[in-house]
Amino acid sequence: MTGGPTKTFLAYLGANVRHLRVRQGMTQEALAEEANIDVRFLQRVERGTVNLRFHSFIRLAVALGIKPSALLRERKTIAPKAGRPKQIRRRTAE
Repeated sequence: MTGGPTKTFLAYLGANVRHLRVRQGMTQEALAEEANIDVRFLQRVERGTVNLRFHSFIRLAVALGIKPSALLRERKTIAPKAGRPKQIRRRTAE
């Protein structure tokens, strides 16, 4: 992987994907399925260690329901906590 600005923005991308996924109560598996990407690939994206292609970038934004530009906003990376995040139960319309 290259250094400099690329490494910085890949870190922002990973931090934003993780933040938005957790905020929406999604597991990595659920987001990977929604974005039609491999869960191991998503894990590397969240760690900021993979330079993803444009179509994967767009798929993640669509799956998270946000504009692609939101994934590149400056965000500090947070050390991941052990275990799975609590899932938010979504209300279903009946």
